[in-house]
Amino acid sequence: MAQTLRRAVEGRYPSCYLPNRLKERKAKAKALRLEQRKPDKPEDFVCYSDSDSEEETPTQQHQILSTSYNFVDYVRSREILAPEPRSVDPSYATRHMLTHDMFHETPVNLGNMNKVFCSQWLSDRQVVFGTKCNKLMVYDVRTRSLDAIPTLRPRAAWPPPDHQTGIHALQINPSRTLLATGARNSCELAIYSLPTLDPVCVGEAHKDWILDMCWLDDEFVVTGSRDNKLALWRAPAAPPPRAHLHHYVHPHAVRECRSGLKVRALTFNERWREIAALTLNGYIHVFNAETFRQTLSRKLPSCQDLVCLATQRAACTRSAASRTRCCWTAARCSPSRRSPPGTPAAGSAPPASGGTCSPSGPDWVS
Repeated sequence: MAQTLRRAVEGRYPSCYLPNRLKERKAKAKALRLEQRKPDKPEDFVCYSDSDSEEETPTQQHQILSTSYNFVDYVRSREILAPEPRSVDPSYATRHMLTHDMFHETPVNLGNMNKVFCSQWLSDRQVVFGTKCNKLMVYDVRTRSLDAIPTLRPRAAWPPPDHQTGIHALQINPSRTLLATGARNSCELAIYSLPTLDPVCVGEAHKDWILDMCWLDDEFVVTGSRDNKLALWRAPAAPPPRAHLHHYVHPHAVRECRSGLKVRALTFNERWREIAALTLNGYIHVFNAETFRQTLSRKLPSCQDLVCLATQRAACTRSAASRTRCCWTAARCSPSRRSPPGTPAAGSAPPASGGTCSPSGPDWVS
């Protein structure tokens, strides 16, 4: 939990430098491994530490004996501002709860609702989720109550059953003032204001189900659909005059995913100003967020049931998950073609996250 590298006050070694600590350390590690092998203990979450190794080098033993793992020593060292390296493991509490089976799931009875497709935290006590049966619900984890939010109707005639296939995506803008999701027609975009969840607008453009979306900032949102197209929308600046009414809007631009087949997932990299789209035929496509133009497409090593895509914000790194594997990519693009805001111009050293620059596109590791 806590580590403090003690300094000797007198002599060569600090007061915690006791050779029998090595034997105690090995005995505790052995007892912990035996405890984890018990049949009555769940094995779905197991943690391993450096102490699990059988042998330790003399340098490692010296480091262990010079380090106090006592939390009291850490607090005292911090109080007197001692010049000793010290740290606290922030994940200790979570690991302790998981390894000792202290964290239990609480099932929620949803009645006759069919499959939860997506969810987002509205606050520290409320969760909003969308279902396969086209219901938009808010669950309060404290009162354990469910509230239904009316889905927004299209301007055209009542959508046929093949266009009421569920709410597949939910996204909240960075300032947490707007919620974007699917409308009653799964081919249309619905935007609600937060925290009241009053309707703002319905977006009409796609010819097939909207499967994912991502916010570029507080106003602009991009949707990806099974019609193999991306649409760029701008939320209305002013709410409708009446609470029960909403605007009908059209996208600012619509782009087809070249070399793609049915957009499954979207993600936005704010640093590099890029939108990445994952399609069901095993390709990842990159769009420039400022021009909304496609810049590259790359075939993934696995295309079986591609379902999700994520981006690391600090660097241009993406991960795509399928049924059998998870793939990571690091940006290896020519600096002359693109560079994030605030980075050196072409000819300077490439970013650390990207390695050697190459115009051939991203490299995948699975």
